[in-house]
Amino acid sequence: ADYLDNGNNKMAIQQADKLLKKHKDLHCAKVLKAIGLQRTGKQDEAYALAQEVAALEPTDDNSLQALTILYREMHRPELVTKLYEAAVKKVPNSEEYHSHLFMAYARVGEYKKMQQAGMALYKIVPKNPYYFWSVMSLIMQSISAQDENLSKTMFLPLAERMVEKMVKEDKIEAEAEVELYYMILERLEKYKEALDVVRGKLGEKLTSELQSRENKCMAMYKKLCRWPECNALSRRLLLKNSDDWQFYITYFDSVFQLIDESWTPPPEEEHSLEGEVHYSVEQAVKFIEERITEESKSSRPLRGPYLAKLELIRRLRYRGCNDEYKLGDPEELMFQYFKKFGDKPCCFTDLKVFVDLLPSSQYTKFISQLLEVIPLSAAAENEIALPADIKALQQHLCVVQLSRLLGIYHAMDKKQKLTVVRELMLRYRHGLEFGKSCLKTELQFSDYYCLLAVHLLLDLWLEGEETAVWQCLTLLEEGLSHSPSNAQFKLLLIRIYCRLGAFEPVAELYSSLDAKHIQHDTIGYLLTRYAESLGHYAAASQSCNFALRFFHSNQKDTSEYIIQAYKYGAFEKIPEFIAFRNRLNSSLHFAQVRTERMLLDLLLEANISTSLEESIKSMSLSPEEDDIPWKDLRDNRDLTVLFNWDPKDRDISEEHRKLSLEEETMWLRIRSLTLRLVSGLPTLSHSIQPKNSEKTAENGVSSKIDTIRSLLQQLEAAVDSGKKFLEQKIQYPVLGPPPTRMAGFFSNGSCQCQTSLFYLVSDIYELDTNGLEDSAEIQERIGNSFKSLVERLTDLFNKCKGDLIEVRDGTLKTHPNLLENLVFFVETISIALWVSSYCDSVLRPFKSNLQKKKKKKKESSVAMPPVFTHFLDYVTELQTLTSNVIDHIKGLEIILTALKLEELSLKDTLLLQEEKKFTKTVQGKVQSSYHHSVQEIGELLKKRLDTIKKLKI
Repeated sequence: ADYLDNGNNKMAIQQADKLLKKHKDLHCAKVLKAIGLQRTGKQDEAYALAQEVAALEPTDDNSLQALTILYREMHRPELVTKLYEAAVKKVPNSEEYHSHLFMAYARVGEYKKMQQAGMALYKIVPKNPYYFWSVMSLIMQSISAQDENLSKTMFLPLAERMVEKMVKEDKIEAEAEVELYYMILERLEKYKEALDVVRGKLGEKLTSELQSRENKCMAMYKKLCRWPECNALSRRLLLKNSDDWQFYITYFDSVFQLIDESWTPPPEEEHSLEGEVHYSVEQAVKFIEERITEESKSSRPLRGPYLAKLELIRRLRYRGCNDEYKLGDPEELMFQYFKKFGDKPCCFTDLKVFVDLLPSSQYTKFISQLLEVIPLSAAAENEIALPADIKALQQHLCVVQLSRLLGIYHAMDKKQKLTVVRELMLRYRHGLEFGKSCLKTELQFSDYYCLLAVHLLLDLWLEGEETAVWQCLTLLEEGLSHSPSNAQFKLLLIRIYCRLGAFEPVAELYSSLDAKHIQHDTIGYLLTRYAESLGHYAAASQSCNFALRFFHSNQKDTSEYIIQAYKYGAFEKIPEFIAFRNRLNSSLHFAQVRTERMLLDLLLEANISTSLEESIKSMSLSPEEDDIPWKDLRDNRDLTVLFNWDPKDRDISEEHRKLSLEEETMWLRIRSLTLRLVSGLPTLSHSIQPKNSEKTAENGVSSKIDTIRSLLQQLEAAVDSGKKFLEQKIQYPVLGPPPTRMAGFFSNGSCQCQTSLFYLVSDIYELDTNGLEDSAEIQERIGNSFKSLVERLTDLFNKCKGDLIEVRDGTLKTHPNLLENLVFFVETISIALWVSSYCDSVLRPFKSNLQKKKKKKKESSVAMPPVFTHFLDYVTELQTLTSNVIDHIKGLEIILTALKLEELSLKDTLLLQEEKKFTKTVQGKVQSSYHHSVQEIGELLKKRLDTIKKLKI
């Protein structure tokens, strides 16, 4: 066991063998040996050994524990349940084995068996937790039941009765048990009963979370629309803590509900269960004013009351009755708020919510009013006034962010924008003084100046100013050198490098972000969208692996969390974990990475290192199976991960999100159908019986061609809807979701090539079943397909020609679409070769039969059917075309190596010496990345050329 713990598996196997020589029946040694075998990749031997031991139904703890470890490593948790079922039968009173059995069921989600196991445990050892494990398993059955009705009429009422029994017998001990009771009542929509539980004696046990009891009461009041109670309770909670924003929202919601219902308090008794109720605007105004007065006396400044006043003004305006309640002018209130909290980083986000209260005619005046109160001082007459301390810097930064949000910068012309960029960078560099003592992991105080400058440059770039994008990269790299852990700098660099088609620097940037856990799903798309499409195949494999590793381990991890939740009685967390798991399993990104990963593997392996058939087998791919949950696909991407300060009309909207999801799903459908069509190729190339034995082919290969034909129809449909979608010419905001590769796929002609290749498969199959006699028409059709394919591939190649980087009047212009087209070309030619080798496998046997005939008849004039010459010409043309592309790529490599970018006289002499250094770095990175892409694409094509040379029948 020690050897196994230290990872020395070979030694462990030797030691186990020694032991087994002496004691044949030492079960535990056998299992430890099996673990060693499993870890050295000998799965089958390990499994056989484990089954030997398991068949004996061991009951000693060591063997059971060791087998559990082994089965877990084999990802076979269902075998653990069998083990403990047997152990429990033999030792029926063991509390330990029963609880192991319960947890084993929990790992595989057998809720009904969990319920029985929990009760069995409770019978042996009447401890409360066991009883409630059983109750929770009923709730799980209700959650997982497909039939809503069943869960409301059977599982939940049964769970409710089980808890009520304990309540009646006064056996409720722990908070978790009350939580569970509340959860059942809430799911049964018995809100009144749930409220009574929380308000009653049982509710006193709810102590672990702050205000747990109040929050649950509030939730039930809302469900029951008991607005007086909502109001009174939130009012009471605000008196305790006047900074708790959620209660202000409930307070306002309830006041206006009561006004709309013209509620009045009952004459004699209490206003409500929770005490006094406010039911008029006057009371609300007075209440908020009192909170502000209170705040001014408190020792630490609170933001809540001031923001609540703005919120109230907003609501009154919305109802068209603001003026009569002298609440003050929003502009003045925001100004006062800025004076009080302007030096806090949260000031901008607080005010952002309320800027729509300002009339647009007041924007410029409002900004200059804020600037006037910031202590800035200039060294000389015409120099920029700078802050003397961090406080003033934060205030100034807040104003700059507001200026961007109010669209003041957007309205400027190019010259004004460039002036602002220079000023912002000057402020950024000046601000670095305040951060000299910052640690590497801390951000510089002035980082946002740099980001805002980059945003202005991005505006210019989108307006067609080519140099701006290089300046963006220059400034971001400079920013990163001072603030190496600034994630915003990294994310923005990733986006811009990808837009320029340079993937090499991106991989490093992404790994330095150190994405944790769920982030592989929420921001992983930034990486996986570009790796392969820019020709970095090795990096693409790696980035797919990162993502897939997370998704696969999540399966295992979640069941561990669920088990811990049972152990510690955190029942309300269990449905959350299940929902989390489902959300990841149906993640759009997960489906995309899975599909692209398999296509990529085929591209890099099939018919290069292993045959297409073997590659497909090793991925256990089959054309009939579609494992993507189309109906439940979840878009878990974080599309707002990049900060921005854009006004609403320029920001990413709900509409953009919807369109982006639609586009991603269409593209995924096209990719997944392509993958399934390719995986159908090897199933066709089995030798087919001669024509007269139609019967035998019926359920075998002929059904395979039907699968392929039906997939092809689906692909056509998917392509059509993709084209329709693209007609809308959607432009996402530059920092919004990146568009898919669909537009390029259609416009460069890859799509037409790939579809016609799959049609060709159908024709060749037909030729195979009909034979060479009287099939002149099919042969001619095939010949024409070959011709048009070569033409289409040549067109596609023409779209790959041109320089990746060109230097025009001292500025650099990049053409990343040429790279994307090259990548599509490689993929399309690969599919062409897979189809050709199917064609080859059909024509070869025909040819050898003809040659046999020739020998028999001793004639030299057995006519060769035209399809052979068609095929040979086609293969020769493919070979020539591929050689030409390889030469073109060599040419690109030579140009990229010879390109001396540092000699570019950077026209903008305003660049400082330091900036020039970063510009050089940036251009070098792009150049090197292109070089790398072109090399990888060239290598792969050379391997494909070798395949073509083998295709001479």
